[in-house]
Amino acid sequence: MSLNISIKEALQARCIALKEETEVNIMAAMEDAQQSANDYGAPRDRYDSFRAQMMRKRDMLAQQLAVVKEDIKILRQLKPGQVSTRVEHGALVKLSTQTLYIASGIGKIDLDGIVYYVVSPVVPLVAAMQHLKAGDTFSFRGTTMQILEIC
Repeated sequence: MSLNISIKEALQARCIALKEETEVNIMAAMEDAQQSANDYGAPRDRYDSFRAQMMRKRDMLAQQLAVVKEDIKILRQLKPGQVSTRVEHGALVKLSTQTLYIASGIGKIDLDGIVYYVVSPVVPLVAAMQHLKAGDTFSFRGTTMQILEIC
């Protein structure tokens, strides 16, 4: 398997779609928590905390939503049409053990029967190979790996 621009474009599109789906789910959960709090009404007594719990849940989901929106923004800024020559944000990197797309912390994606791992640029594995190029070897947690190809 040879890495190419079309794979990066397909991975980016899939990542954005996954993040947008997460965004929709979080917004629905926020609305549900708000509606539950509204339907319940005012607290019955000082020990009644259901409404407060629903409001805390809504606030927690709002924080998660902000993170997802930032991830989508960052993913949209990547330029999959550019070929990377070094390990960097937006690069597709084929190692001797796996293929990584350095974009966002999403995880395993199956694209046309081939497994890719979409990882954040701040994970330790990426930090260990930062700025290396195809053909370079590096050590990560006692294992020596080789970068076979970068796109």
